[in-house]
Amino acid sequence: MVQELLNFLRENYNIGLYLVTWVIAVYRYRRYFDTVMRFFPIFIMYTFLTELLGYFIKYNDNFQFFSGDSSWHNVIIYNLYSIVSFLFFFYIYWVVLKKEKNRKIVKYGAILSMLVYVTSTFFQDPFHINLYYADLVASLFLVYCIWIYFQEKKSEEDAPPLSKNLLFWVSLGLVIFHIPFPFIFLAAYEAPAFYSTNNLHQVLMGLIVVMYALFIIGFWVGQRKAFR
Repeated sequence: MVQELLNFLRENYNIGLYLVTWVIAVYRYRRYFDTVMRFFPIFIMYTFLTELLGYFIKYNDNFQFFSGDSSWHNVIIYNLYSIVSFLFFFYIYWVVLKKEKNRKIVKYGAILSMLVYVTSTFFQDPFHINLYYADLVASLFLVYCIWIYFQEKKSEEDAPPLSKNLLFWVSLGLVIFHIPFPFIFLAAYEAPAFYSTNNLHQVLMGLIVVMYALFIIGFWVGQRKAFR
């Protein structure tokens, strides 16, 4: 049993990384418990459980939604995860942005992104394929939201160092991941030979590691007074 667990974690190291990040997030919770980031540990645990369930659905016959060949029948939980994930981060930036114009941009952009997800279900089966065009739109808009956030922080006077702000590190991780992420997904479906030849799956896994490493740095160095 122990060896099976070790093999599982070795092959799916990102799942273990989510759990480590969650432990650190909980340990440092008092540093951001009264900010909009207070729900972040719940989101990380949701990520961990989604990946765990996705693994068991794909490789264990006892965790199947459908009969027959079920190698991709875990896709629906990832489509749902994408929607929840983007809404969660759109909400964070909608709360922290101070200019009303910017808050409206986030609000209407979030609505547009969700409409793209709904529209995608008419052309793609969300139970059997990732809604990668919707992911592309939502990812690019999230990056734009982060750019707006950085612009606002840049214009602040007498602000605490960004390096002590948890959301700065989270934003940095999100940008590094979400700029290439939708295009890697697009290649997986539209150019599978290119995806395989260039080992883009490992590139994606590497981006996840970098993103969560930056989250961990944020939890570790972030200070309560610097979050504003």
